Amino acid sequence: MGVYVHFTDDQKYRANNVDLVDFLQRRGEKLISSGRDKRLEADHSITVRGNEWYDHSAESGGYAIDFVRQFYGLSFPEAVTMLLGGEQGEVYRPASQKKQEPKQPFALPNPHSDMRRVYAYLTKTRLIDRDVVSYFARAKLLYESCEKSKDGMKEYHNAVFVGYDENGVPRHAHKRGLYTEGTGFKGNVDSCDPAYSFHHIGTGNRLFVFEAPIDLLSYITLHPKGWQNHSYVALCGVSEYAMLKMLELHPNLNHVVLCLDHDEAGIEASEKYHDLLLEKGGSCYRDLPIHKDWNEDTLIVIEHNLEMICHGDWLIDLGPGAGEQGGKIIFEGTPQELLNCKQSVTGIYLKRYLGDQR
Repeated sequence: MGVYVHFTDDQKYRANNVDLVDFLQRRGEKLISSGRDKRLEADHSITVRGNEWYDHSAESGGYAIDFVRQFYGLSFPEAVTMLLGGEQGEVYRPASQKKQEPKQPFALPNPHSDMRRVYAYLTKTRLIDRDVVSYFARAKLLYESCEKSKDGMKEYHNAVFVGYDENGVPRHAHKRGLYTEGTGFKGNVDSCDPAYSFHHIGTGNRLFVFEAPIDLLSYITLHPKGWQNHSYVALCGVSEYAMLKMLELHPNLNHVVLCLDHDEAGIEASEKYHDLLLEKGGSCYRDLPIHKDWNEDTLIVIEHNLEMICHGDWLIDLGPGAGEQGGKIIFEGTPQELLNCKQSVTGIYLKRYLGDQR
């Protein structure tokens, strides 16, 4: 178990609100103007504005603490310590002091008249099961927004993943751009509450935890059997607030499955949350995707490997689920026989794949 260094909420808040432009310039980093943002000369794919950053090549971003951890390769305590003053005791100017702007109340983005683009993007580009998308759309947890540019000349369409509080009031929204060309936009709506991010509450005792809503939907696509009985939450990052809020509001959730990304940040967060949950007396284990995230696994399983599977002579399928939920032989035989095996997730997608080819 790793050493846990405690920081107060105030310390973490102040560290996460350090102005990154000021911080980087004072550390000797060269920045290039890029519209309203600044682009790192050392890595043109990274832009910063205020206390926020975005890596356009990796399609990921966040706030000051995550940036310092990734850019400088530091642990969470080291990053917070650096942002709060560093070894020289220097205090960097908070972003809020650089430009005072009144905080706007949280509001959901304006909805579009239909969800055609959302369905096309999630089911055809991301290969998420259409029934899963429909379920969340009917529950008003997912919709398509249509937002105008400031000059009113352009329209931007996003998939909006909504999080409600215990009283059914929307408190969080995560937007994902629907354009398939170039780098897609993603980010949380201003003034949303991170404790109430996108989630589904079932009747069972298991809570599955993800970084992004699309990974949550992808996991359900890969593991559809009885999924509505389980509970799921997307952190919309790697902050633990939403996970802890779900456990607080639903005491029956005593078994947590950490399904974070299979990268350095996701593995480190999984280890941290694993120790935290065990200290609280809960049951917890990790279910890592084979590739970087669960949508990448979905794309490969559904689109790439199925063609190879359908040309195989003899197949052995392990399941019924992944990780600790699998390991049993649930099928042995030819690809044609696999199509009739209702217990096999591979068989379900192989049947769908062959049907699409006809």
